[in-house]
Amino acid sequence: MIKAQPFDFPYDGKLDPATTALIVIDMQRDFLSTDGYFARQGYDPSPLRAILPTVSKLIDGCRTAGIRIVHTRQGYRADLADMTPYEKWRRKRSGLEGTDVLLRSSPGFEIVPEIDVRAEDIIVDKTCNGAFTYTDFEHVLRAQGITHLLFTGVTTDVCVHTTLREACDRNFQCLTITDACASGDQYAHEAALHMVTVENGVFGTLSDSTAVLDAIARITRR
Repeated sequence: MIKAQPFDFPYDGKLDPATTALIVIDMQRDFLSTDGYFARQGYDPSPLRAILPTVSKLIDGCRTAGIRIVHTRQGYRADLADMTPYEKWRRKRSGLEGTDVLLRSSPGFEIVPEIDVRAEDIIVDKTCNGAFTYTDFEHVLRAQGITHLLFTGVTTDVCVHTTLREACDRNFQCLTITDACASGDQYAHEAALHMVTVENGVFGTLSDSTAVLDAIARITRR
């Protein structure tokens, strides 16, 4: 089991690599670069970049243990056919109209090179904050027999938390890794993590990368 709060993960003590996936949310250039979407909104991407070494260690450890790696990427079609009038209005209001920011055809859509993405990894592309909305994410997880999810990525308060909530409502067992998630707003980051543990773990559990890697290493040594 992984030492976690408010209870150890998973609740039944059955940590099985075959049914577990590491979810790496939106580690894209548009969020982590100094000239991407996130920076253009006035946020400092350095807290997001700071988690890169930790996320990389988790990816390596999970791969060694036989845990599947699932990456998500957020962005719209190049022709904007999947963008609603409200989303276009927000895009214009943010000064992004006419740019290639958050478009799947742009370099900013790609995962940053510091993250090791391999052919065997699963990639889920999305337009919404939550990875389950209008995607095949749930179908892929069910098809792979995955029931337990370890959450990392950006941002803690938006895409990570939205996907986490969606996963919990679909009865996946969820653990959020506190030092492998980040936000440009520290208050929002801390609040999002706190909300996981309310009502005795309404959105699953919290742990840090050290505890997760220790548990995974024990599995690997078996």
